Amino acid sequence: MTRVRRAGRITFAALSVPNYRRYYSGQAISLVGTWMQMTAQAWLVLSLTHSSTELGIIIALQTLPVLLLAPYGGVIADRVDKRKMMIGLQTAMGVQALILGLLTVTGAVRVWQIGVLAVLLGLNNAFENPSRQSFMLEMVGPEHLRNAVSLNSVLVNVARSIGPAVAGLLIATVGDGVCFLANAASFVAVVASLVTMDTSALSPTEPAPRAKGQLREGFRYVRSTPALAVPLLMMGVVGCLTYEFQVSLPVMASRGLHVGPTGFGFMTAAMGVGAIVGGLRVAARGKTGLAPLVAAACGFGVTVTLAALAPSLALELAALAFAGAASISFMSTGNSTLQLSAEPSMRGRVMSLWFVAFQGSTPIGGPIVGVVMAGFGARAGLGIGALACAAAAVLGIAAMRRQRGLGSEPARVLTAR
Repeated sequence: MTRVRRAGRITFAALSVPNYRRYYSGQAISLVGTWMQMTAQAWLVLSLTHSSTELGIIIALQTLPVLLLAPYGGVIADRVDKRKMMIGLQTAMGVQALILGLLTVTGAVRVWQIGVLAVLLGLNNAFENPSRQSFMLEMVGPEHLRNAVSLNSVLVNVARSIGPAVAGLLIATVGDGVCFLANAASFVAVVASLVTMDTSALSPTEPAPRAKGQLREGFRYVRSTPALAVPLLMMGVVGCLTYEFQVSLPVMASRGLHVGPTGFGFMTAAMGVGAIVGGLRVAARGKTGLAPLVAAACGFGVTVTLAALAPSLALELAALAFAGAASISFMSTGNSTLQLSAEPSMRGRVMSLWFVAFQGSTPIGGPIVGVVMAGFGARAGLGIGALACAAAAVLGIAAMRRQRGLGSEPARVLTAR
């Protein structure tokens, strides 16, 4: 029992911070709603258009503002009170979900309306995500940062295992619109957690003074720091073509495996279950640095390949569970590596570029994956994702060899104590 307790304290160390516990509780409710909306929106677009290409376009519209504006969102995050900014933007997300829900339940929803609301949500994300990512350090401090990032990823994937399954059942019984309305209500929890937070226990970063050229300064800083540039490039490749599960999984469910909305919900949930297990392992025993990131990219590529080849729903669920574990390992390792390597005054800008690499690349990758599936079949969407993981691993290996060839010190690897 003593060993179990000690393992628990290590795995859940960041939850010893009261503000993080409060935030974590609010996020737990909100993220379930978010995954319900993501699942319902993908299925709604497919139902209205019967087109994987149009689904890819809608998702691209939602993420295009991230590609264009998230770096500037990082500049703003370095200048302002991150908590207050998050309160305003999380509230706006709830309003967006409410509008989409009302349009859907009244039968007035059209594809162009989904597209407009997707753009508005993307604008919100472009400014909210850099603040949220860099706010984590202000809540928990450097000692618990990696653990907090990993636990947050676990939470995202607990929600992924619950939200899509619930959404699939609701879509089949009462319709898509209820999922959007439930998501709107869920934002009350996360906004309340931020409003009631003990601000005296936070460790806010000194705001960067407003000055010209801060966006360019951020790009120069990343470009001149290989410990930041290489992980960002790796995530750019993988984020562009592998993390397009919003496009590839609904098409795989409907046309590759013919399992309908309920099967699609459980496929997404299977990834979430695997990610929970993988995330807890990373929280307890994870490492940061380029070598662990390369290993995670390789594992991600192998598991996505298995998912692309699975001939039945049962095997697909098993493969996606392993893919979920590998995906969270790759994401958490990269995220923690960047936050611990970046200068505090640059952290918002660095994490904005991470968000661009992860989600902002979707306006490019989403339509590509949709077109690939339209031309080569449902399984090709996952297949191109597996190839992207392999390319990212090769990029990381080349960077490590170059580092050794130049006689540089290897990147520091941090492990849980």
